[in-house]
Amino acid sequence: MPESASPARKLAALGAVLALVVAVIAIGVAIAKSTQSGRDTEPGAAPAASPEAEEDPAQQKMFDDLAKRTSRRADGDPLAVGKKNAPVVLVEYADYQCSFCGRFTRETQPELIKKYVDAGTLRIEFRNFTVFGADSERAARASWAAGRQGKFWQLHDALYAKTRKGAALAEDKLVGLARSSGVDDLDQFRTDMKSADADKALKKDQDEGYQLGVQSTPSFLVNGRPVAGAQPLAVFSQAIEEAARTAKHQPAAKGGGK
Repeated sequence: MPESASPARKLAALGAVLALVVAVIAIGVAIAKSTQSGRDTEPGAAPAASPEAEEDPAQQKMFDDLAKRTSRRADGDPLAVGKKNAPVVLVEYADYQCSFCGRFTRETQPELIKKYVDAGTLRIEFRNFTVFGADSERAARASWAAGRQGKFWQLHDALYAKTRKGAALAEDKLVGLARSSGVDDLDQFRTDMKSADADKALKKDQDEGYQLGVQSTPSFLVNGRPVAGAQPLAVFSQAIEEAARTAKHQPAAKGGGK
């Protein structure tokens, strides 16, 4: 189930370029045919796209354009895992107080890494899209700061190991999690959490999400195709495999390495 932004944040998105919403509407009639009952979407949330739908060239171009806008493929990005030139990029917009984001991290992401990232097919790029206020923003800063020391994914997984809200994300708690996640220089970690660079990084992710019309977490793009909510593994697998097949007929992505 996607967890929704505050009304103020939703209003902030109204004037943005709602490319993601447009994409969802365009394929609305073919949505989620293969999704299991009891999926993690709530009334009013953007639905998950069905990878079985046949897109016309205009729809495929829309997905391709979204992928170009959102797949950063940056060298040494600590918030990414997988080869830079992987044919498929999954972009995740998530909040550390979102219980369904945690479900994806614990249950689905490890399987995607094992099956697709390790095989070189998939790259996963994380975006800090905070919708639950100051505690979420503090946790996002902490994860970014851990990434400065090469421990983003360790702290990310620790934060999502169980649902943490409010006081569980106080600064001292985050420092303790950083320590247990292998962050060596905790003084630098605290400094990085509160830095202007952290502000800039979080704003970049936030602005990207709002420009796409993202209003709830978790939200995903698979080579530009929207998938909303902590969907079953089969939904992600189908979207990734369809995107990989489509990518075979397109120019290879530039870059390489992990």
